[in-house]
Amino acid sequence: MAKKQTTVTVRQTGSSTRRPKDQHATLVGLGLGRIGKQRTLEDTPSVRGMIRKVAHMVEIVEA
Repeated sequence: MAKKQTTVTVRQTGSSTRRPKDQHATLVGLGLGRIGKQRTLEDTPSVRGMIRKVAHMVEIVEA
């Protein structure tokens, strides 16, 4: 029996303009890049760490 994968949906709420390059790269790594863009990602520790790094520019959308 296969495990059910958990997902997390993230929406970008802040601009990456005038932010450090590593924060911009983290947003790109999450598949974001514009305010309002939304992505559903696998809920893994690495993705959670990326979200934590740019928490001031993203929000987690409840399903």
